[in-house]
Amino acid sequence: MENSNQRLPEKEVLGLLSGKNGEDPFPLFAQLREIGPVISISSPLPGTNQQAWLVTRMEEAMQLLKDHTHFTVDQSTIEGQVDIRKGNSDASAPPTFLTGKSMLSVDNPDHKRLRRLVSKAFTPRYMESLRPRVQKIADELLDQVINKGEMDIVKDYAYPLPINVISDMLGVPQSDQGKIHKWSSAIAHGLGLGRKEPGVAEQIKAFGEYIAKLVEDKRHHPSDDLISQLIAIEEEGDKLSIEELLSMISLLIFAGHETTSNLIANGTLILLDRPEQLEKLKENADLVPSAVEELLRFNGPATIAGPRFATEDIEFAGQQMSKGDMVIPILKSANRDELKFADSEDLDITREIKQHLAFGHGIHSCLGAPLARIEGDVAFSTLLKRMPNLRLSVPRGNVNWEFTLSSQGLSSLPVAF
Repeated sequence: MENSNQRLPEKEVLGLLSGKNGEDPFPLFAQLREIGPVISISSPLPGTNQQAWLVTRMEEAMQLLKDHTHFTVDQSTIEGQVDIRKGNSDASAPPTFLTGKSMLSVDNPDHKRLRRLVSKAFTPRYMESLRPRVQKIADELLDQVINKGEMDIVKDYAYPLPINVISDMLGVPQSDQGKIHKWSSAIAHGLGLGRKEPGVAEQIKAFGEYIAKLVEDKRHHPSDDLISQLIAIEEEGDKLSIEELLSMISLLIFAGHETTSNLIANGTLILLDRPEQLEKLKENADLVPSAVEELLRFNGPATIAGPRFATEDIEFAGQQMSKGDMVIPILKSANRDELKFADSEDLDITREIKQHLAFGHGIHSCLGAPLARIEGDVAFSTLLKRMPNLRLSVPRGNVNWEFTLSSQGLSSLPVAF
């Protein structure tokens, strides 16, 4: 239960939020949950005195993510507040989801309008129709390495599978995937709350310029892809501005592969680290969908959801918050909440999960969640079916997690089969 007398390890927490702390975050999350479900903390933004709060448990995190009356993702709508994202922007650069108006950064009614424009392409039925294509890509990737007896899960499988799928959907040329990977990696590793690594602004600008050129090319040469559909919507009138269009496409490209790549690679290592769970999965392929949900709960793609800001003075979970306070839901902590999950620190691929927050919650929950689930299902089913003797090909100590603000990933995972 909560123990408000326990010392808050503020330095470690601020290091985690900025992406500077490279330690395993889960012991820290467990410590935070013991202190309380909502904890006061100094501002993670250098040079500001803004009050901040951490939300560590499931019930309070869900409450926060559903409450669009007292909390907003759009800080600029609060009188006297300056949008924290402005620190990422270059006035001369085209907008991206990090700097422009995307679904991540606006609330209703704009959010509803933007989400509606792309939701037709992200219906569960349409996502399910992509399964044969996902299966074909997975098999083709494994065909390329099957006779070698070894591969790098990250480079040969986990990264190329989802980026091929999202590129197909959007109409991104396959030849450009290497550039997108470089930009995505720079963004994922170069940004944190109050942190921007040298050079990352140039990478964001280059990414934005690429999207702007891609849109211009599609405008002159439309085809049967999502970008062409979004341009057609934009040209119908005032439904989608050019800023919204560019922000939307950059978000779909980044979110459409970065997170699922981590699910596949991280999930493979987590299973290799737990041979009894891996054996159970190999013996019963029907467990793969439940294993994907448990892997999402156990170590999902996002550490935190985007900060919310109190729109007025309010009491929340017994804490008195002031208008403009920053509130940060720690999704990975909520997903290990002992009050919601028995043996929450253990992986159990047979666990029946009613709710987890790996894809967020409320109106800002991940639009691509059905696609990520299909990709995870196909990726693990195909890998274990075709390579039942999968094992690490390097000492376990040589495999290192990369901890960043937005996620936790692997740069390499060498395996033999």
